[in-house]
Amino acid sequence: MAEEFKAQGNKAFLAKDFPTAIDFFSKAIELDSSNHVLYSNRSACYASQKNYEKALEDGEKTVELKPDWAKGFGRKAAALFGLGRYPDANDVYEAGLKLEPTNVLLQKGLQETQQAMEKEASMGIGQFFGPDVFTKMAANPKLAPLLSQPDLMEKVRAIQANPKALNQHMQDPRIMNLLMGLMGLGAGPEDGSSPMDEDPSPQSPPTYTSKPDEPKPTPKKEEPKQEEPKEEEMPSEEEINKKEALKAKDLGNASYKAKKFEEALEHYSKAWELDPTNVSILTNKAAVYFEMGNFDDCIKNCEEAIEVGREYRADYKLIAKALGRIGTAYSKQNKFPEAIRYYEKSLTEHRTPDILAKLKEVEKAKAKADKEAYRDVNLSAEARDRGNALFKKSDFAGAVKEYTEAIKRDDTDPRAYSNRAACYTKLMAINEALKDCEACIALDPKFVKGYIRKAAIQFLKKEYTECLETCQQAKDADVEKKNTVEIDQQINKVYTEMSRGPTRREGETEAETLARAQQDPEVQRIMGDPAMRSILQQMQEDPQAAQDHMKNPMVAANIRKLVAAGIIRLG
Repeated sequence: MAEEFKAQGNKAFLAKDFPTAIDFFSKAIELDSSNHVLYSNRSACYASQKNYEKALEDGEKTVELKPDWAKGFGRKAAALFGLGRYPDANDVYEAGLKLEPTNVLLQKGLQETQQAMEKEASMGIGQFFGPDVFTKMAANPKLAPLLSQPDLMEKVRAIQANPKALNQHMQDPRIMNLLMGLMGLGAGPEDGSSPMDEDPSPQSPPTYTSKPDEPKPTPKKEEPKQEEPKEEEMPSEEEINKKEALKAKDLGNASYKAKKFEEALEHYSKAWELDPTNVSILTNKAAVYFEMGNFDDCIKNCEEAIEVGREYRADYKLIAKALGRIGTAYSKQNKFPEAIRYYEKSLTEHRTPDILAKLKEVEKAKAKADKEAYRDVNLSAEARDRGNALFKKSDFAGAVKEYTEAIKRDDTDPRAYSNRAACYTKLMAINEALKDCEACIALDPKFVKGYIRKAAIQFLKKEYTECLETCQQAKDADVEKKNTVEIDQQINKVYTEMSRGPTRREGETEAETLARAQQDPEVQRIMGDPAMRSILQQMQEDPQAAQDHMKNPMVAANIRKLVAAGIIRLG
């Protein structure tokens, strides 16, 4: 059914009937939510409708399900491009090309994205931060000193990469000063120097005239003047307080490392009273509250640090650190949505591997918590009962939906997996049915029905040797022998098919088919075993011996292999 819906969706897409295509792909996804191609196709439909938000959701799901499929990265990148998120689209296209460097569509998409980024960068104020910005700065005596400031250069590079980031960094007066200089408005470093470094106009030395008849007076020998001692400039009260605040902060750091938290809080509180502009004091104080398990006060101090930091234009890294610490505090309280929100805010200020890792971890924790919150054994049983009723009415698609709901409510019950496997088999969704059988057996290795359903699927796939092995596992699990008849029926069906000999290829004679089967390394190993040759000799002379030897699992497996290859026939 899922494949039929997919085919109808493809047909509607080619006819540019995108709403209908989306409807068919959505129906297919309901039946087969693990098929990455369905999400990819629906993403293309949404993109064709310019619904890039939905296209991005399906593109991300495609990459999640099939992270080694380059085309999925193309879907995601195309949606990002449509949303105007060119740097993100650029990163995704590059990730896809790492998987498949020769993919023409990804190469073209990357080229178009980079052209769009260049066009965007050339528009508006961002054009002044082009590739030659550092050359312009070096050539301008008033801007050249800024090149020696690493943190400022990091911001300039960020603006180069994404001109939209200019607004984010305009709070830094140096960026505003640099922009004015690049625009030729005469601004330069705020160092107190005059705008123009001009030399004063030269002056002629003064001339002195004296009367010719009068002798020049003998100059008096002047006593060397003693320089008066310069009065040292006294630091302001604010400067004194800042120095004292740093001392108190250092004492707080030492107490923190020694795990003397109450003492550390006293030192940090004193430091903050002396200098209420130093954001790092508050973030350190928040760290103490965090270690004490007082997460509310930790969050409160971080929020105050962010507010003060914005007011006094603190380094964006400090702001990011405070936001990240709030996220961690919420995470410790199991408030996962709040934690995710603040981690994301932190990353917009400054992207660090540590916060990225914490964000991924808390997202997983949220998904697990949501799953646990949804768990309800009673509701699971009700959904399974509804599925059973629909199965009896041959509404297999509806039954799959109910069994899926039962699994979401309780994923520890093998019955829901077994029942859904039966539905998938009816719908000829063989791979999905086999996955459910494996899940069922993994949950309960003694669940006989799981083996029986798995054997039936293997029979449909003509995997006769594997089917017989699964039947043997079913017999081992069926301690009470309640399913003996059903298992034996499956075994007889297999032997009937195996007795027909190996499948011939087109135009191949029976002798050629047998010769090809004999080339199988596994067949050669079995036939080369002296013990197996002796057993085969006994079976040829005494048919009853076959039943005795088949009781040995290893011998039985070898014989089944020979039967499947057409080397021997039973019955």
